Amino acid sequence: MVACFLPATPIALISRPEFKSVQDLKGKNIGLNTFGGTLESISRLIAKHFGLDPDKDLKFLATGTVESRFAAMQQGLTAATLGSPPIDFLGQKLGFVVLARANELFNFPASGLVASVRAIKEKPDQIKRVIKAGIKASRYIRQNREGTLPVMTEFLKIDKEIAAVTYDSVWKAFTEDGSLPENGLRVAIDEARRVGKVERDVSFGEVADLSILREAQKELGITTGK
Repeated sequence: MVACFLPATPIALISRPEFKSVQDLKGKNIGLNTFGGTLESISRLIAKHFGLDPDKDLKFLATGTVESRFAAMQQGLTAATLGSPPIDFLGQKLGFVVLARANELFNFPASGLVASVRAIKEKPDQIKRVIKAGIKASRYIRQNREGTLPVMTEFLKIDKEIAAVTYDSVWKAFTEDGSLPENGLRVAIDEARRVGKVERDVSFGEVADLSILREAQKELGITTGK
């Protein structure tokens, strides 16, 4: 990783309305799209944040698509599910409630720029230009709602209402400067190790090189304190 544009993942935990807190989900079934993916990782991290043991206190079920996960909740097969916007809006329209938003609780890099070691050595200027573009785009998204919405509707092929509610749920998660939070990357590394059953330690330097990012930040006049 050479830059990060979404340092926290905008995934929401949505439940049936009788559950008032994350702790209320203890002993309940949580619907996922698939096992071992981002939704399971985020659900585990949210559970831990609120003092639950995801291995003992929750049971995960792979119930498929958003529609299938909502149907499982309506049928009482699961108590909650997770997903990225506009799943929070769609769930609330069905009478479900948002119990937590991951990006408000902890860092977990969701989107950024990745380059090969060879490209970092041979094409640093090209990488720097892409990083600068990403930072400028992220800042535009954060600062210009009305300008961002038409781009979302066209690029994502969604209507204006869905674009608006999606924007309102995610804009705060975008970075101001492209920085990669080390604590968030450590969480992501540890989750990847758990899923992949990797026992050895993996250092920050093995998966990230922020030297070009720092140059780009300097040229853009960004001070990060690092």
